Amino acid sequence: MKKNLLMWDESLFQDMEVFEFDFLPGQFDFRETQEQELAFQIQPALRGGRPLNTICRGLPGTGKTTSVRKLFSEIEEHTKKIVPVHINCQIDNTKFAIFSQIFRRISGHKTPASGTSFKQVFDAVCNYLITENVVLLVCLDDANYLMYENEINKVLYTLLRAHESYPGAKIGVITVISDMSVDLMKTVDARVASVFQPTDIYFPPYDEDEIKEILRQRIKQGFYPGVISEGMLTLITEQTMKGGDLRVGIDLLKRAGLNAEKDARRSVERDDVCRAYEVSKYLHLTATIRALQSEERALLRLIAVRSRDEKDMAAGKVHEAVKESSMKLGYTRFYEMVKKFDSMRLINLHYREGRGRTRLITIRYDPDRVIEAIDSC
Repeated sequence: MKKNLLMWDESLFQDMEVFEFDFLPGQFDFRETQEQELAFQIQPALRGGRPLNTICRGLPGTGKTTSVRKLFSEIEEHTKKIVPVHINCQIDNTKFAIFSQIFRRISGHKTPASGTSFKQVFDAVCNYLITENVVLLVCLDDANYLMYENEINKVLYTLLRAHESYPGAKIGVITVISDMSVDLMKTVDARVASVFQPTDIYFPPYDEDEIKEILRQRIKQGFYPGVISEGMLTLITEQTMKGGDLRVGIDLLKRAGLNAEKDARRSVERDDVCRAYEVSKYLHLTATIRALQSEERALLRLIAVRSRDEKDMAAGKVHEAVKESSMKLGYTRFYEMVKKFDSMRLINLHYREGRGRTRLITIRYDPDRVIEAIDSC
């Protein structure tokens, strides 16, 4: 029996990095068509022109970000004519924050902590593009977060009309949208739409066989042989399909491996997978809550606490509870935040007919899980 146990300094993992979400796999299957379309969009920039603008659209975990990052990696390896900048809009969701990240990428250092205006940052970026005769290609990843903050028009207008104030500045934009209820072209105003004119690239959900093969490749790279049996891979694939996001499966592999390692076994068993899934299935919830501002987390926590006793809550009553709390929120700001939670799939906002229409708030997750995720941030 003892010969099957791990020694204290042994591991089941060949390479733990393989199970991180920002890992860029050498073999990236089932997205060849989308990668070719993305490559076509940047062709004008390789000949000194402006790239074609793009919307990459699809549910979370369908390979959008990985496809863009793979393209950007190839650009950096093969040409100096294009400067690719990837922006995570969950984190950087204001015009100043986005241009500060662009400035950091082209200059190699951060903007000063204080005393720097947006115009100074914008001037520096555009003058660099003109002086160095390079094309800027910006990926606004999870661009729907700019819509929640009412920043999308300001950001796109500034990027795409930069050449009007700085002749010779060439900028292209790739927007990544994971919220399928969002229609970006109906959101942007006419002055943005006239210069944006994007090509839409759709990333369909992976089917079960595709997910199984992707997870098999991660297992091959990340674990030692024999750690994950074919039966366990099938179970993990089924759990991934239930979670509706490939990232659930990748996280599940890591946590199941750690569970087996903790118990000093050389292979993953069913119980390891089932215990891991109880954490991994809340991956979207945890990631989304981390992207919220402190004021928004406080409101969501209040909603979660109230929903323990009341499933469908009238928005007006929730706002009354907000006014009685330490939060200082007017109804307009309160309702903007509630609509944002609905867009981010944290709650359902719907109506009940009766004497007038009553807005109802229903939380999508177990309230205690929501509270736990907020308190751990």
